[in-house]
Amino acid sequence: MKIVVAITGSSGAIYAKVLLDKLCMLQNQTTAVGVVMSDNAVVNWELEIGPWDAGLYPFQFYDKRDFYAPFASGSAKYGVMVVCPCSAGMMGRIATGVSNDLITRAADVVLKERRKLILVPRETPLNLIHINNMKTITEAGGIILPACPSFYSKPETPEEIAATVIDRVLDLAGFEVPSWRWGDPAQ
Repeated sequence: MKIVVAITGSSGAIYAKVLLDKLCMLQNQTTAVGVVMSDNAVVNWELEIGPWDAGLYPFQFYDKRDFYAPFASGSAKYGVMVVCPCSAGMMGRIATGVSNDLITRAADVVLKERRKLILVPRETPLNLIHINNMKTITEAGGIILPACPSFYSKPETPEEIAATVIDRVLDLAGFEVPSWRWGDPAQ
């Protein structure tokens, strides 16, 4: 599987960190992982987690202005794009088809190619503009998966709480991921 991960400037860098950490563990299920971050994504990572170091991850990182990145074209056949966390501003630009950076261009490509786009908004409360943008993206084939953790599995750490969301993201993306499952007798 080829996957694009976009990290935007919404609060919730822990969701992006858990996603990247889990993708490291799932490398046997990927052929390419491309990562692109907004400027504010790096700022929020450093505010919420600590120093950002792309070298900790074995993925290809792309500048948000790099329109030569493979996933800027549908011919590269990246099957899934996850925007996590997804700011309300980024969601609005995706909903209106604005392709002014690599994140919005890649989202536009994924939607036009009828591939899987998963947005993980971390915004509250929502106004009608946010809701309408979610509706537009959903009607275009995207999936809105709000960063709303579950507590069935009794998570104890912030990472475990974030993983309840990220495991759902990975499930929807098509990965085989060990996770707490409702109704599983082994739980």
